[in-house]
Amino acid sequence: MSGKAKRAEGVSAEHITESILVFRGHKVLLDTDLAELYGVTTSALVQAVKRNLARFPKDFMFQLTDAEWAVLRSRSVIPTLARGGRRFAPYVFTEQGVAMLSSVLSSERAILINIEIMRAFVKLRELLASNKELARRFAQLETRLDKKLTEHDQQIAAILSAIRELMSPAATRRRGIGFTADLGQEP
Repeated sequence: MSGKAKRAEGVSAEHITESILVFRGHKVLLDTDLAELYGVTTSALVQAVKRNLARFPKDFMFQLTDAEWAVLRSRSVIPTLARGGRRFAPYVFTEQGVAMLSSVLSSERAILINIEIMRAFVKLRELLASNKELARRFAQLETRLDKKLTEHDQQIAAILSAIRELMSPAATRRRGIGFTADLGQEP
């Protein structure tokens, strides 16, 4: 195994997972991150892709808009053009685009890195699926809790009503002193 291939094995799926971003509803990797992983320059990676543009439809790869690029720059420490940064917005690659990169960059390192990247995407999907299951269970628990709280609220309201009645008993009619001939009224 060559030295580059050995270094590629040191790249973990966890490290790659940290580099995955979400743009336009897709989980993507930046061209700069991929170039670093593959051990090539960003310009060499982009050039190889542009030579094989037919392999990269819009759902495999797209270039960030100026607004998306500005958001990305503001969130991370990416230098601006004035400080020696890149002149063009980066390209991002979806999982399918990354898989297609292995056919464009046909080195031993590219194959090993692609395997790790696929593992990272799978791990991310599993994590999201487990979170969805957890969210579903939590929603069920909330529903049951709301039902019980409603029942308890009704029971507490009935108890408070009974206590209020006990605190202010209805005024009893007092019978007058002496003899009265009101036969139709109850005493």
